[in-house]
Amino acid sequence: MSHTTTPPARSVLVTGATGGLGFAVARRLAAEGWTVHAAHRTPADARRLAELPGDVRPVELDVTDEASVRAAAEQVGGRLDGLVNSAGLIVQGFWEQVPGDALRRQFDVNVLGLMAVTRATLPAVRAGGGRIVNIGALSSLVALPFFGPIAASKAALASLTDSLRIELRHQGVRVALVEPGAMQTEIFDRAVRSGRADGLAGGPDVERFYARAVESAAASVAASKLHPVDAAVAAVHHALTARRPRTRYLVGPDARTVRVAR
Repeated sequence: MSHTTTPPARSVLVTGATGGLGFAVARRLAAEGWTVHAAHRTPADARRLAELPGDVRPVELDVTDEASVRAAAEQVGGRLDGLVNSAGLIVQGFWEQVPGDALRRQFDVNVLGLMAVTRATLPAVRAGGGRIVNIGALSSLVALPFFGPIAASKAALASLTDSLRIELRHQGVRVALVEPGAMQTEIFDRAVRSGRADGLAGGPDVERFYARAVESAAASVAASKLHPVDAAVAAVHHALTARRPRTRYLVGPDARTVRVAR
């Protein structure tokens, strides 16, 4: 009598899994039978993730805290088929005005924190012959006034991803960059609401120079056609599972505009 052994479920760590694209990715992969290590910051978020169908394992993680990153890497174990770096932060404002601590926070989360998680989990990804998928943004290619901080951090992430892919290509680890345009997610809603808080920190004189531009930029974002996360989820899924994944995915209707513009 022959016995067949059921292969272990594929496993993935998804950062930023409590909302937007990260949550949608975690939900789809769990529905397909993956073991999803879903990163969160609060007990309430952990409870929400635990309610998802499938094998979803909440992992407390602050990407800017080294001890938290180490603990999360230990919790996910010694083998991963995928790492999806979806945790992100949007800081808005004109360069003259944005406070230094807000800029540092922007790069701490979007660049340094992402790389800290990648370094900590790379042995597990390498052991699984896995994939790394970084979530960037179209703003890395076309930077607009008032959105310089987020664009700069995503441009840095794009360069980081390119060099990481080259470094790991002979180690059985594939690296991809998914760059969505404006999506219907909580982070974009928060960005529109918080623009003035981030951007106008230079006092009345500076506000006099930029106030109208801030309102115009916020109105432009609010009026823009945000696309659902589905296409970005599909791109992440392809990057994780396709036999020949792309190195870069430009996602959304505004991606076509970017291609033409460049």
